[in-house]
Amino acid sequence: MSGRFVRASKYRHVFGKAPRREQCYDNLRISKNAWDTNLVKVNPKYLAFNWEAGGGGAFAVVPLEEKGKLPEILPLFRGHTAPVLDVDWNPFDDDIIASASDDGKVFVWKVPENFTLHTDADEPADVQPVGKLSGHSRKVGHVLFNPAADNVLASSSGDFTVKLWDLEDGKAKLTLKHSDVVQSLSWSGNGSMLVTTSRDKKLRFWDVRQEKPAYEVAGHSGAKNSRCVWMGDKDRVITTGFSRMSERQLGLWDVRNPTKPIGGDFTLLDSSSGVGMPFWDDGSNMLYIAGKGDGNIRYYEYEHDKFEPLSEYKSGEPQRGMAFMPKRGVNTHENEVMRAYKTVNDAYIEPISFIVPRRAETFQDDIYPPAVGLKPAMSSGEWLQGKTASPPRISMGDLYEGNTSPQEIAAENVPAPTPARTAPPAGAAAPSPASAKADSQPASQTSAEKPKMEDSKKSMSDMASKFADKAAQDDNEDSSDDAETSSFEEIQKPYERPAAALAARQEVKAGVSDSKTTEATHSSSGATASEPQAPVAAAAAAASSSSSNKTTSTAAAQPAKSVSTPTSSKPEPETPQSPPSATTTTPATTTATAAGGLKDALADIKNMLVLQGRQIEALTSEVAALKKGSAGQ
Repeated sequence: MSGRFVRASKYRHVFGKAPRREQCYDNLRISKNAWDTNLVKVNPKYLAFNWEAGGGGAFAVVPLEEKGKLPEILPLFRGHTAPVLDVDWNPFDDDIIASASDDGKVFVWKVPENFTLHTDADEPADVQPVGKLSGHSRKVGHVLFNPAADNVLASSSGDFTVKLWDLEDGKAKLTLKHSDVVQSLSWSGNGSMLVTTSRDKKLRFWDVRQEKPAYEVAGHSGAKNSRCVWMGDKDRVITTGFSRMSERQLGLWDVRNPTKPIGGDFTLLDSSSGVGMPFWDDGSNMLYIAGKGDGNIRYYEYEHDKFEPLSEYKSGEPQRGMAFMPKRGVNTHENEVMRAYKTVNDAYIEPISFIVPRRAETFQDDIYPPAVGLKPAMSSGEWLQGKTASPPRISMGDLYEGNTSPQEIAAENVPAPTPARTAPPAGAAAPSPASAKADSQPASQTSAEKPKMEDSKKSMSDMASKFADKAAQDDNEDSSDDAETSSFEEIQKPYERPAAALAARQEVKAGVSDSKTTEATHSSSGATASEPQAPVAAAAAAASSSSSNKTTSTAAAQPAKSVSTPTSSKPEPETPQSPPSATTTTPATTTATAAGGLKDALADIKNMLVLQGRQIEALTSEVAALKKGSAGQ
């Protein structure tokens, strides 16, 4: 198992849960029309689906709380003279719905207040449309509201056009001309662009307000229908279709350069014959694919321009239609991240909850980022004039608490989702210190490791110069030589101090001749026994010209004073003791005295190295603190 590991993900254990038949919407007559559409649309209040009606077209609307077996006679939304092919809810008004029909018309409807299916009337009254949009010359196969602008509706028709309607005046403002029948369409997150697939096997990315495609590329090569969905505010588009060998494919496209799918080719799914219906969840970065005629729903997680398979909901009952609930309508108390509504045998609709299993009974903010609410980003007039913006989000935590007026969050202020950490495979190299430092406190990492003086002298000198106080830098601008000299280079001058101290001790012991004293103090810039404080002056000069922090300079000066204290406090009358020692000096005593002096010098050098190590450690901590302060700003 060496080198193998499980990818970390918050949604790796998501599972689909279907209710009992009593909790479904039963006793329905769902349309059997062969037109390729999803048949079902849902919002947090109502469920709408195409109705199998004779003598005209109709669709039904069911309040979500009215589950179970529905009455035999329902109040229908009638008005079309041909079968209804598609419906879509207004994303900013849960009571407004649009319908497309085989009669070439687009109708706009408003759900009556306190609408219910259970009435005492023998024949409940049907609902009439509040707006009729005429302009297409053939059947209208799809309708889709703009996700950012209010009262902007797109409709595709068999006349090879897509019209953009302004519902405020009921007129078609823009027309997108195709060369064949449009099979699917999807808006970008900010409502400025539209992607379409058509029967000519072309994928078109439209700059809608320019009424011309920004890109037109070859899509799936198979003969069956293909679908497309825009990945929210991302510059990515997902397509599902078929190859020439009738294999189901998945494609991921970069909107900025869609000449080929990302990765160079399509991803093979399987060899099933049903059209794949893709649904994108922008909050969890998950893709759901439900195949027509299949009983299964596959779901993937999008990461690094790849779709990582998570799991699959399996069922023995095939579906012809499917709809997914907007994020603001999921049950956050049950950790439900998505809910699908699936048609079964054209007789009932089954809700399927996709749940993240967790033990905690509190709000899980990591799986519920802010979601799009009921407030549009702009009006239809502003959108037609060229404005582009994403709608504001609402706090899912406020919905969890039952707040009817959740906090609004501007789209540009929504934090990006944090990627899950991936455990390294067994036997793999450990992460670099740079990556480890990014996941922990920089100050604690720096202070826990003591750098070697030989290895880090130059690098720490550069860092100290970079983060030094501005006042200290201004003081050093007077001398160009001092400005280029780091604090570590100046601190090296305490090497002179042990020699001076050794000379002083040898004078006290009166065991060294005048020549020995002169030789020992020769390295201390030619200082003699009569000038014992020369090293102190050199250390003071080094401290004044250093470009490091004032604390380091002070610390460097204090040891110099302590080392020179015996020399400076030595009484002058003791100096005549040297003549008697000179008369009694022998080679043996001279060698013993020199050995003792060398031992003391080595001890002083060791103490000096320890002191410099402490100084470097203190400077390292100060640099780390400055880094942390600059990062916090």
